[in-house]
Amino acid sequence: MTEREPPGPAYETWVDRQIREATERGEFADLPGAGKPLPHLDRPYDELWWIKEKMARENVSYLPPSLVLRKEAEDALEAASKAPTEAALRRILTDVNERIRAALRTPLEGPPLNLTPFNVDEAARNWRARHGS
Repeated sequence: MTEREPPGPAYETWVDRQIREATERGEFADLPGAGKPLPHLDRPYDELWWIKEKMARENVSYLPPSLVLRKEAEDALEAASKAPTEAALRRILTDVNERIRAALRTPLEGPPLNLTPFNVDEAARNWRARHGS
């Protein structure tokens, strides 16, 4: 016959004892978030919640390479339009055009790129027209 747990005080496991002793030493007293509700309890469960929170804390994001290049091209076009000199405009657009051509030769992961290299000469003409050169 199997022995039963004796009546009286509840059985304390090794883990329970470690927690109790740490609490008595005050090791849990000043933990961040103590006394506050758990964040995001109202959101649906997401298995990757901890990865998303870590990326948000570290200010990191992940986009497929094709979308990253689209964003870089958009930013380059804006920077080129605000370039102080025609040479700066040409340098900015030439750099992004090299990356676009490379991506067209070897397709990137992600959605279709849908980009073609910028016409640097046309952009330079437009820049000169705006700046009266």
